[in-house]
Amino acid sequence: MTNNSSISVLNLLIQADIIVQIVILALVFASLFSWALIFDKILKFRILKKRSDEFEEYFENGAKIEEVFNKTKNNDNHPLARIFLACIKEWKLNNIKQIMSDGVDKKSALKERLANAMTVATNRSLIKLESGLNYMAIIGSSAPFVGLFGTVWGILNSFQAIAVSKNTSLAVVAPGIAESLLATAIGLFAAIPAVFFYNIFAAKINQFNERASNFSLLLINALSKELDK
Repeated sequence: MTNNSSISVLNLLIQADIIVQIVILALVFASLFSWALIFDKILKFRILKKRSDEFEEYFENGAKIEEVFNKTKNNDNHPLARIFLACIKEWKLNNIKQIMSDGVDKKSALKERLANAMTVATNRSLIKLESGLNYMAIIGSSAPFVGLFGTVWGILNSFQAIAVSKNTSLAVVAPGIAESLLATAIGLFAAIPAVFFYNIFAAKINQFNERASNFSLLLINALSKELDK
């Protein structure tokens, strides 16, 4: 620290103690990483919603199961398509005509296998959607405390400067206090967007989960009608 009257952000970073500099650089990196995840998730959720809307509209407009399968089997780029394909592939592994003639027990067993296949596909899709959110949660929860550590360290340096110079004027302590507050500010700047968007993305994932559950019910109902013919 120096008694330089300039307290611009750049000067504060240059004049700061090495520990405070490391803290600030770590928080800046965490903030940039968090924003990269945020923009990536915003783009992916927008694309997945568009694809899911188009697929669901096509499915609900009376398209035959086989037509939907042929259109989707090489285009499983969203959760509903993966759920649909998992279910239909399980369906095709069975002798449907034999099951239809064997009675209720075989039909129930098949429906359970179809439901299990869709559940596994749903869980795998949700895992993909959740990737990266754990890092946002870590940044959101830890960045303020990392910034607080930098603040405490900077304040300790300010007290040391007072002890060495035996001067309590503002010019002596201002740089140290300013760099301390800068660490806190950057910690909050990293944490607040991470927490805010984490909650938004968690809500969107829950919406996808509900949508997947509803689609699974629609699909199992459609296949049940085939079994009951």
